[in-house]
Amino acid sequence: MTPLVHAALVFAHLAGAIVWLGGMVFAHFALRPAAVLVLEPPVRLPLMAQALGRFFRLVAVAVVAIVVSGWVLLARVGMAHAPVGWHVMLALGLVMAGIFVFIYARLFPVLVRAVAAQQWQVAAGSLNRIRGLVFVNLCLGFVTVASAVLARG
Repeated sequence: MTPLVHAALVFAHLAGAIVWLGGMVFAHFALRPAAVLVLEPPVRLPLMAQALGRFFRLVAVAVVAIVVSGWVLLARVGMAHAPVGWHVMLALGLVMAGIFVFIYARLFPVLVRAVAAQQWQVAAGSLNRIRGLVFVNLCLGFVTVASAVLARG
């Protein structure tokens, strides 16, 4: 693998992680709390559904970039020779990806349908479940980043 290809893979991996983690921090700690303070449910819930829809499409691309680049970088070294931190990163990253797929494929469509039907309690419940799992992924993401940093020594 050439140094340029290696750098491109590391960049794709880091860019994906930045988009995913940064978006979760923004949505969880800035967008939602501000929306709750200033918008009533009939306005807030459609806003959140639209914002999350856009964000989740970006996350889908980021997850593919992270998984593909991570596997290529790991294959270059081999599982047996990879630092322990890489193994932790792989395991947590796959758990995070699974949680994201569950949110995107199962919970988010419920939110979208409830918003379209103006069923604000159902939409709020769905958004709350999404928020909880996003927080889990956010915590896992920071542990994943810590494992990557510790793997570098």
